[in-house]
Amino acid sequence: MKRGGTGGSNTYTGLLFEERVSLERLFDRLPGYRTRDSSMAGRTGRIITYEGRDVARYFEKHEFYRFLEDQGVNWKVVISKRLLPDSALLVNMKLFIIEVKFQQVAGSVDEKLQTCDFKRKKYQKLARPLDLDVEYVYVLNEWFKDGNYKDVFDYIESVNCHYFFYEIPFSFLNLPVPGDQWPEDVR
Repeated sequence: MKRGGTGGSNTYTGLLFEERVSLERLFDRLPGYRTRDSSMAGRTGRIITYEGRDVARYFEKHEFYRFLEDQGVNWKVVISKRLLPDSALLVNMKLFIIEVKFQQVAGSVDEKLQTCDFKRKKYQKLARPLDLDVEYVYVLNEWFKDGNYKDVFDYIESVNCHYFFYEIPFSFLNLPVPGDQWPEDVR
């Protein structure tokens, strides 16, 4: 999917974000996807399933640090101050830090977009003891399609961070597309 593009009306190409909606609710709206509490297994966050199979774990804000502690990582030794992700999605051994920025007027978010490299590196330090790869992703609204953000977008890409408008493709997240069948080798 091209950045800023849209899928067909009856197709699913990615997670379609709206202002002030949780990632958990986005998954629960998709055919085949469900979320469930993982605390019953003594674990933090939510389990995301597709057709009954666990495909990801989801954390918001402070839950991410509880997850690290559950895994034996003392974040206070690794970094000096918490960074609170809007959402963190763990798919296999890849941690996606997802920040949603929906603006209607100019403001401080302009400068926040330029902090992705610093934040990605801090999350990488936190994830290193668990051998997790980290992807730092912004989900943005129409406001940012203004040509004034070209330099910021060039910078985001130059430091190996990512941005999408309204939607993150399933292929980027390494998740099954709703309606697709599981490959024979994983059934």
